[in-house]
Amino acid sequence: MSIPRVFTAMITPFDDKLEVDYDKAAKLANDLLKRGSDALVISGTTGEAPTLSREEKKQLFKTVKEAVGNKAQVWAGTGNNDTKVSVEMNRMAEELGMDGVLCITPYYNKPTQEGLYQHFKTLAQNTSLPIMVYNVPGRTGVNMLPETIARLAEWETIAAVKEASGNIVQMAQLVRLLPERIRVYSGDDALTLPALAVGAVGIVSVASHVAGLDIKAMIEAYLQGNTQEALRLHQKLMPVFEAMFICSNPIPVKESMNLLGYQVGDFRLPLTHAGEKEMAVLKKTLQEYGVL
Repeated sequence: MSIPRVFTAMITPFDDKLEVDYDKAAKLANDLLKRGSDALVISGTTGEAPTLSREEKKQLFKTVKEAVGNKAQVWAGTGNNDTKVSVEMNRMAEELGMDGVLCITPYYNKPTQEGLYQHFKTLAQNTSLPIMVYNVPGRTGVNMLPETIARLAEWETIAAVKEASGNIVQMAQLVRLLPERIRVYSGDDALTLPALAVGAVGIVSVASHVAGLDIKAMIEAYLQGNTQEALRLHQKLMPVFEAMFICSNPIPVKESMNLLGYQVGDFRLPLTHAGEKEMAVLKKTLQEYGVL
């Protein structure tokens, strides 16, 4: 199977009672595949995972996997700040036939580098699914260093890293230290092109909900050696990348999808709607990009 270049961290649609709309999730998943996504991550931060119950996650994984079938890989967001719970979630994902799992570094409890290593070692020992290690210190309060991630390379189930530290030097170090079989993905849309330049293979994207085809075209242009075209697309996409993070993710992308007519619903507290200024920026950006 070819390397997925554009993973979309999919939003979770809700109905007017703030219940998960599984039918809409299935439709959205297939729509995303038609618009540039090579693979999907379900129930990550962008999917409002902190407010989804275990049973809702299970049904969401099952629904999207059945809807997508063999058309693309579907990875489950299973990370937790309790190692035992994450192990259990990975087992559930395995039973449901998911293609891999995205596991965030434990948040709030702020483990040491040794604690991070032991956490992921335990996950690696207790699943046959490919694991994507997700490093996002801005969300978790802890930065998993390249040297720590490199220690995990002996475990075959450690298959990829979503690096969202925002530090391109750290990403370059990660690529240098890891064996080629462990793929490094940018976790920041705006750093997709710079990340490719230091050896990343693609992006786990939020903006691909809105601009997936251009993101995919940018990556393909770069990989084919057409750096001028890649740069042109990067510059075209930058306003979209910036708008998608004008306030806490996933607020801007979900508001944008509603503006585009997808009716993916409201937010579960503590997330709330974007303010008037943010909405004005989103509308202007989507109009200038040519999708609204």
